[in-house]
Amino acid sequence: MAAPDKGAGRSGSTRRQFLLGGAVAGVGAASAIGADLALSQNDSPTASASVPLNGDTVVPFYGAHQAGVDTDAQAHGTFVGLSLHDDVDRDGLRRLMQVLTDDASRLTQGEAALADSEHEMASPPARLTVTFGFGPGFVARAGGTGPAWLAPLPAFGIDRLQPEFSDGDLLIQFAGDDPTTVAHATRMLLKDARSFADVKWTQHGFRRAYGSVAPGTTMRNLFGQVDGTANPQPGTSEFDTVVWHTEGWMAGGTGAVVRRIQMDLDTWDQLDRPGREQSVGRYLSNGAPLTGTAEHDEPDFEATTAIGFPVIPEFSHMRRSRPDDPTQRIFRRAYNYDEAPTGDRVSDSGLIFVSFQADVDKQFTPIQRRLDELDLLNEWTTPIGSAVFAVPPGCAEGGYIGETLLA
Repeated sequence: MAAPDKGAGRSGSTRRQFLLGGAVAGVGAASAIGADLALSQNDSPTASASVPLNGDTVVPFYGAHQAGVDTDAQAHGTFVGLSLHDDVDRDGLRRLMQVLTDDASRLTQGEAALADSEHEMASPPARLTVTFGFGPGFVARAGGTGPAWLAPLPAFGIDRLQPEFSDGDLLIQFAGDDPTTVAHATRMLLKDARSFADVKWTQHGFRRAYGSVAPGTTMRNLFGQVDGTANPQPGTSEFDTVVWHTEGWMAGGTGAVVRRIQMDLDTWDQLDRPGREQSVGRYLSNGAPLTGTAEHDEPDFEATTAIGFPVIPEFSHMRRSRPDDPTQRIFRRAYNYDEAPTGDRVSDSGLIFVSFQADVDKQFTPIQRRLDELDLLNEWTTPIGSAVFAVPPGCAEGGYIGETLLA
């Protein structure tokens, strides 16, 4: 089961008052927080102490890297982009990140946040992770210097970007295997952030439900494609090279690109199966390249048909996204979205595409340029949101996310 609440061993409402500074005004507000703390320390009944449940699993919060990057993908993701208030200075950013780190460190372990009046909602943790990313505005407000790639992506011809899904000063990525746990954690952190920042956009995504497929199974997007086969594997030196930044306040962190890609499933339905597989470059049945039989077979881009055409077309998504330069690698972590359709459309669906890489300019942008120039999937996909964030390293217990920039 989830670890017992540790609230009694921490500094309580006095610490919270100090961190929030001007955000908590007056004795009444402070008393309310004290009451919430008392509530959060009450023991709640459990159905059975002897039956292990999927939701009991905890992902450690503290460490050299933030959780939620190399963590095995969870079933549900919520991505929130925030805009800082004009009066938030460097000290305000420090208080904000101390508060949010404290919240996240508790909730990810199945414990209630200090000001959580619904403390029962913090359990089960269900592999909850909370990951923070800083936009260009955040780093500038902190008086720091970000990596050169920390800026909006170049304009691409296929983009139809909408402001309600783009940019932002602070990214909070919530991921977990239980949507109720994710929703509660999202609400708790946004309650504590609202005196410092406003929500600019929120995006909800999903993958297969936890336990419905074997661990390590590559996800399928709503086109039916096996999506993310070529990812480097966490825990390998290849992954470390692709993902982790090694210099300055970003050492141990990474770069995050968040793209919202609308998928036209209505017209995709009009394409026959061979046409879909040619567009992708892989068999829909198991994700194998058109020159292979299994998902992880190495594609043969030189193979030709009996009449001399490439078996894997030059315009296929796999060929265009596959770099000849081995340094142009990314680690992709995507989630499907499915909204209520309007009018005569059957669906309003797509992909919340998230990629992690040490250098966005050198790794992600060249791939996206090739896709922009020639990718048959562009007939059915439209990027409508885009944002770039610097994900700082993790922290030790007693520290806070962002202290390498703000301390």
